[in-house]
Formats: sequence, C-alpha cells, structure tokens
Amino acid sequence: MSKDLKAIVKEKYSQIALQSKTQNESSCCGSTGCCGESEISMIGDEYNHVKGYHKNADLGLGCGLPTEFAEIKEGHHVLDLGSGAGNDCFVARAFVGEKGKVTGIDFTEAMVEKALENNQKLGYTNVEFMLGDIEEMPLPDNAFDVVISNCVLNLVPDKAKAFKEIYRVLKPGGHFCVSDVVLSGDLPDKIKQDAEMYAGCISGAIQKNDYLKIILENNFTDVSIEKEKEIAIPNPILLKYLSMDELRKFKKEKTGIYSITVKAKK
Repeated sequence: MSKDLKAIVKEKYSQIALQSKTQNESSCCGSTGCCGESEISMIGDEYNHVKGYHKNADLGLGCGLPTEFAEIKEGHHVLDLGSGAGNDCFVARAFVGEKGKVTGIDFTEAMVEKALENNQKLGYTNVEFMLGDIEEMPLPDNAFDVVISNCVLNLVPDKAKAFKEIYRVLKPGGHFCVSDVVLSGDLPDKIKQDAEMYAGCISGAIQKNDYLKIILENNFTDVSIEKEKEIAIPNPILLKYLSMDELRKFKKEKTGIYSITVKAKK
C-alpha cells in the first residue's frame, strides 16, 4: 500500500513538474485547488514580498510559508524536504547567505531536474538538489541546523518514519519548521480513497492531535504551532466525490481541514 501511494504521488508530481505554473494552478494540487490556501492568491501574495523568491520556481504547491518562522540564520545549513522546483530553497538561501548552504531533497526525478535547471539559471553555488526518499534520506546524521518542508509530509505514508529521519539528520540543538495539512474530524471515505485527492495533499492528512503526537514521540521538544488556518475546499471539487446529500452532511459535521506551520527542536 505504501509503495502504491508513493507511485501515485510520484506520477502526479512528475506531471506537475512538466507543466507551466499557469496550467498547474487549475489543478487539484495548484494554489487555486484543494492543496492551496483558502484565499486563492494568498500564497502568491506572501511569497511575492519575500526576499529570495523566484517566480519560476514556484509551482503553487505549498500550504504555508515555513521560512517565515524557521529562524534561519546566516551560515546555517538548511534542508528542504520535498523541495520541488526549488522555491523554498531559494528563499532559504537568502537567509543563509554566501556562508551557509541549502540542500533540497525530492523523490520525483522531474522535480529535481527542474530545480537544478532553476538553480543553474540563478547561479547559486551553495544550493544543491538531490534525489531521495524522505522516509530513508541518503544524508548523514547531525548534518543540518534547520529542516523545512511545505505541504509534503502529509503525502508521506509513514509519517513517524519521516519525523524519525528529520530528528536523525538535525544537529543537536537544531530545529525544524514545516507547513502541512491536518484534519479535525473525519473525511468521507470516498475522498480518503481517491488517488487524486491524495496527491492533492488532502486525503493523506491525519488528525492534528495525531500529527503532534508523532512529533513528540520522536523526542522533539518545544513543539509549537506558529500559524494555523482553515482550508476551504470548493464545492465543485467536493461534488466530484460526494452526492449533494453527502456534501450537506459533510458541511453539517464541520470537518476541518487546516494548514498549520509547526516548529520543534531536537
């Protein structure tokens, strides 16, 4: 099952990597879809004013702005999980400066290729991108000051294993700051089981309390939610999976889908 889910995500994000941003924004995973903010232009507005932002590296796939709260300092070595076309890596690079370093890891070959192309155009010598699985990162222990991620860990089948790996690669005293999607209440089975919604960051999400519990069980301390807001899935998308009666029931039960930005220390 885990291999099947990974194959679904890899195939979907390979397709996205080959699309233009304009094409992508109309998809489920784009910034106008279920994986974006409840305000359609919210992500773009935030990033447009962020130092280090490069539009060509932004595929509209995030659900927050983890670098805003990550306390990245000059000289830090930063790891971005699920780095995609390199958007958050290039933002992080503006914080670490010439003396620091940024590493992006993604398990989709097409995304890594796109990130490398973007980096070549920008000419950064202290930003690197590599192919790898977040559950089994080909990276050394105690190597990074900060780990960031944007709407990626909810796509990982074994989240406990992912956080264990984050703990392993962080330096003692290092910390992570990730933006992710979590739930309050249960999603209808039809949405949970749908591959497109999984690749769109929604059906792979777990309960917020369970998410925080996994972090604590992996020995992190000083866990805090820096930002939280509800994601509103448009009715036309929900009606692809639910009947009108099921939609009314879903609304009545007030199941919450939230974007949260979480920080914790090793």
